[in-house]
Amino acid sequence: MKFFIDTANLDQIREAQDLGVLDGVTTNPSLMAKEGITGTNNILKHYINICDIVDGDVSAEVIATDYEGIVKEGTALAELHPQIVVKIPMIKDGIKAIKYFSDRGVKTNCTLVFSAGQALLAAKAGATYVSPFIGRLDDISSDGLTLIEDIRLIYDNYGFETEILAASVRHTMHIMQCAKIGADVITAPLSAIVGLLKHPLTDSGLAQFLADYKKGN
Repeated sequence: MKFFIDTANLDQIREAQDLGVLDGVTTNPSLMAKEGITGTNNILKHYINICDIVDGDVSAEVIATDYEGIVKEGTALAELHPQIVVKIPMIKDGIKAIKYFSDRGVKTNCTLVFSAGQALLAAKAGATYVSPFIGRLDDISSDGLTLIEDIRLIYDNYGFETEILAASVRHTMHIMQCAKIGADVITAPLSAIVGLLKHPLTDSGLAQFLADYKKGN
């Protein structure tokens, strides 16, 4: 399973990259604004800065919601850097744009997916990634993990190559559950990724080892 970090914070991206397990980055306008990155030129420059840190795919989201606008904006994003994946919303014109980019070999990430039917359309259009938002479904008392299971089944039934990118991952348990189900990718905050390191028995065991070592020296 690939690990992406969901942030626009360069320090957090560097920390995840230094850990040695990072496969890519996802961002969105909200995450950019959270870091004080505003204005088209600053946002584009920030995407390049992210690409300079990581080795894998970096999802850059379009703002346009009409077909012509998505194609224009997505083309400009894809030309920024070879690692850029054009992140496109799950809407009718978005699906049309995904097909346009797929036919031209441009990677895409279909975002804001909340149903298996939407994921099926994204795969048919040739999306590189599909991003079901499991945390937001949990927020409204729907089971986001069941959606991952449904998409996995459908994609396996027909051999779709679109990768399931579990998004809106809130915590470490989400990561483990997605791994069991068979999500291809998770994108999560740094806290959820480093949370996998933690176990009280590891801490107590290490403390005991160190204490025993000191006794003998």
